[in-house]
Amino acid sequence: MQIKAAVTRDKGGPFSVETLTLTEPGANELRLRIVATGVCHTDAVARDLELTPFPVVLGHEGAGVVETVGSEVTAFAPGDHVVLSFAHCGACEHCLTGHPTVCMRMNELNFGGRAENGACYLHRGDEAVSTFFGQSSFGSHAVVHERNAVKVDPDLDLGLLAPLGCGVQTGSGTVLNRLKPAFGSSLVVYGCGAVGLSAVMAARIAGCARIIAVDVHDNRLSLAKELGATHVFNGSQVDVVEEIRAVTGVGAHYGIETTGVPQVVRQGMHALRPLGQLAIVGVTPEVTLDVHNDLMAEGKTMLGVIEGDSVPKVFIPQLIDYYRQGQFPFDKLVTFYEFDALEEAFSDSKSGKTIKPVVRMNP
Repeated sequence: MQIKAAVTRDKGGPFSVETLTLTEPGANELRLRIVATGVCHTDAVARDLELTPFPVVLGHEGAGVVETVGSEVTAFAPGDHVVLSFAHCGACEHCLTGHPTVCMRMNELNFGGRAENGACYLHRGDEAVSTFFGQSSFGSHAVVHERNAVKVDPDLDLGLLAPLGCGVQTGSGTVLNRLKPAFGSSLVVYGCGAVGLSAVMAARIAGCARIIAVDVHDNRLSLAKELGATHVFNGSQVDVVEEIRAVTGVGAHYGIETTGVPQVVRQGMHALRPLGQLAIVGVTPEVTLDVHNDLMAEGKTMLGVIEGDSVPKVFIPQLIDYYRQGQFPFDKLVTFYEFDALEEAFSDSKSGKTIKPVVRMNP
């Protein structure tokens, strides 16, 4: 079928809305009409650093309505509302033990530009156009493997639910699935974008006694306070490590680093107490640490976490339940844009003007 999609043709290049041909779904695949898609930092990184083959249709926080299902699909039917998440093989050791975020084929399936079987979903004439995260949700329609889709109740706004597929589950899952902080413990979040603020809300759900948010924008710190932070610090104005030690007595039990800034990573390590853990979720360049003092002498741990170590079909419905109960008001992070304002949404996301842009497809 013919679809409209925002194509990126060159490294750092602009979006070009083009008419493409979308393949029909295979036996284990779905075709859906995209209703909305979140704009994530990973989309910007992929475009600016050429992490995926060009030309490509980016977008990996899609949500939509199923139109057609493959012959072997039994869990979905036309009309179902779904949220899309990352691609994974479902068959490797990590997928089979509940850790699909570190699937052995993670990079290939999400950044390689092709389907699991090597097929290309998108074409413009004879030209192949790469897919992204197994979905390419910056388009009017998408074909995805049924593993990528999470069925959700139709009474909720799909536009609101779209960011659950990546950014929101990354921050909240890092807390609830990976760190699993003890009740009454202390946790610091570095960077109060969508990922960091999702971690703040999850820390409140987990029962952390001290939830400390660090950012350089006062408006984001104010929102962090509203969402559950007990203390907020502007990293451009105070010595963050000393302030955290003053609040916690000796240092935090846990930290989550979302900024990707090496200096902030080092701050996060220094602000931990002995045996503390720092989770790195931002795309981070090389970081120099004093291994003896930062790790060995006090038994600290620095660990990487992808997609919140989540099983999306399990975790996304849990987040929706928390939202319904008033414990996870992630709607406060979202600003909506029309599809023809996709470039503006990207710009506002990079500048910090909005926390989580969500683009609605034009009728």
